Amino acid sequence: MQQHEAVIKTMEELGGVATLGQLNQKVFEITDCKWGTKTPFATIRRIVQTRGEIYKIKPGLYGLKKYKNQNEDKGIIEETEKNKDNREMIEFNHSYYQGLLLAIGKLKDLQTFAPNQDKNNKFLDKELGWLRTLNEIPCFSYPGIVKRSRTIDVIWFNNREMPDSFFEIEHSTDIQNSLLKFNDLQDFHVNMLIVADKKRGDEYKQKIKYSSFKDINKRVKFLAYDSLAKQYEFYLEKINFEVTL
Repeated sequence: MQQHEAVIKTMEELGGVATLGQLNQKVFEITDCKWGTKTPFATIRRIVQTRGEIYKIKPGLYGLKKYKNQNEDKGIIEETEKNKDNREMIEFNHSYYQGLLLAIGKLKDLQTFAPNQDKNNKFLDKELGWLRTLNEIPCFSYPGIVKRSRTIDVIWFNNREMPDSFFEIEHSTDIQNSLLKFNDLQDFHVNMLIVADKKRGDEYKQKIKYSSFKDINKRVKFLAYDSLAKQYEFYLEKINFEVTL
């Protein structure tokens, strides 16, 4: 079997849609395909980017063209300039990137939480409530602080049930609202990240400079969607190695 055929077969087995990270993890289960390269992950990336049978849905996510209608019926829609800000795409983006963050957190052996109001939203074929490892947020502080934290899009917790990282996903809403949440939670030793399209980077840089955020402007980081997708791929790729450095 040729390499591109193995990638297409793997995508079919995954329902006609797959993240690049899933492909990197699953394609090598097809034993009658020989890769013969020191950079198989780069080869897989080239295949999904160049084969006519495959289309890009969004950063790190690809579908088979013959499954496109089926994917769209499930709400997995190709992102374009025309539809990127409509309600359906905004909801899909939000749950997709929440799902990536929940998956990465679990791969890093952290506990993960997403708000209960989002638990029925889907990351591809799985509900976020199934992906998160915590059904309730730990009582890590005073009730008012914990209540404020419940609305954060994704939280990673360490093994002491203390917050490790806060993530707010901002597709089209005001980044300032997320910064206000982080400002309220500044007394915790925690990573704070705004996740958004890289085009919103300048907006983030402008608002983090507001005097209201002077106590957190060195602590909050901006994470672009494509960078998040690449980090998801990286952590899945590590699984394929017996020893990692």
